[in-house]
Amino acid sequence: MQQGKGKKRIKNQPVFYDEIKERRTLSLTPTAWKKLLALSIDAGLSASECMERIIREIDND
Repeated sequence: MQQGKGKKRIKNQPVFYDEIKERRTLSLTPTAWKKLLALSIDAGLSASECMERIIREIDND
């Protein structure tokens, strides 16, 4: 999937998906948070987008 680089962001307009993201709250242990941050940095993504892609991949299995 593309990373959206070079795409102009427009408020309330989806970039990667056919729907816009909504703010949610998620509680993680410090260990899980560090691992999520490491994954997102390696992929060049935000933690939010990294989690989105992980969850969407699980759905495709």
